[in-house]
Amino acid sequence: MSKLKAQLSINRLTSIRRYLHQNPELPECEFGTAQYIATQLSELGPSRLLEGLGGTGIIAVFDSGKEGPTVLFRSELDALPIQEVNDFEYRSDKDNVSHKCGHDGHMAALLGFAGIVSRTPPHSGRVMLLFQPAEEIGAGAERVLEDSRFEQLFPIDYAFAFHNLPGFPLGEVLVRPGPFTAAVKSLIIKLEGKASHAGEPENGINPALAIAHILQTTQKMSVPDTQAEEFALLTPIHVNMGSLAYGVSAGYGEVHLTLRTWSENTMRQLSARLLQYLSGLALSHGLCLETEWTNVFRTNSNNEEAVDIIQQAAEDCGLPVSLREQPFKWGEDFGAFTQRFRGAMFGMGAGEHCPALHNPDYDFPDELLEPAVRMYQRIMEIILE
Repeated sequence: MSKLKAQLSINRLTSIRRYLHQNPELPECEFGTAQYIATQLSELGPSRLLEGLGGTGIIAVFDSGKEGPTVLFRSELDALPIQEVNDFEYRSDKDNVSHKCGHDGHMAALLGFAGIVSRTPPHSGRVMLLFQPAEEIGAGAERVLEDSRFEQLFPIDYAFAFHNLPGFPLGEVLVRPGPFTAAVKSLIIKLEGKASHAGEPENGINPALAIAHILQTTQKMSVPDTQAEEFALLTPIHVNMGSLAYGVSAGYGEVHLTLRTWSENTMRQLSARLLQYLSGLALSHGLCLETEWTNVFRTNSNNEEAVDIIQQAAEDCGLPVSLREQPFKWGEDFGAFTQRFRGAMFGMGAGEHCPALHNPDYDFPDELLEPAVRMYQRIMEIILE
């Protein structure tokens, strides 16, 4: 295939995006999606194409053959366990699985950019396009970074990614230096006591009072003021205790919490404080305690130089730019890359009336594909040309 034919038209990207939307896959199960993406990329003739990174991840390298910076652009492969309620022709074919975060659009935009890089390679350096698995569970980025094949690639000089943002004007670019999204992680708390007859609770150890104490204390630990540097949000997600056996006093219970802070340092301090509190609480109630951290998202710490490049690219593309005063409270797995490399995540408005992310009626707007591809192209040109 000639490089001129390799460029993907917006109509073709729309078809790709809708195919991906119709065939979503959950985190750690993105085998069909990865195979489809790899096939599309192989037709564009990258210098290198690596598959199976960190699970199902894919990297396409377009190398100029000349000295220069290496720029990484990242998209996500996975969907969410949400039942789609839309009734358009390309709605999800799978029950309780759908692209409700827009990763289908992110993938299509990165493929569109791959077509441009294939047709007009960088004058120097190289472009690396990463399609990352397991973003929604906060695991894929670290797995890719820990993959020995990734470590053997060129040193990364810059790393970029965008996320579509419903509620903002279509195509508006949103960015800020420093934290762009929160540090987020979840904690599973297991409390083992001793079951007994419900009429003789004194013969057992019921975790109910300890669970009530946890719910009240973690609320007090929260600092909900988003203007505060020590902002912290502890949210109860799930509580389970005992069973529907009315003659039995419960002997086991679980509490699941999600923690959010603006900085990694605040998260470390909050986590240590919480675990210390839980240890003391379990001891005082005669309970055995087990804890497990899960779904860990590092804060996206945007490099100032990378933010300047994004702003310049948006202005050159004729797109409006908005500087965020505060980070977004949701987590994004790209934070693992901005913690290690000079880079930034930016937002692109998906429309003021677009349904919110993770909602069953959400759908990535196809009109955002073209400006997203142009942003990636201009960022590349600013750095490599």
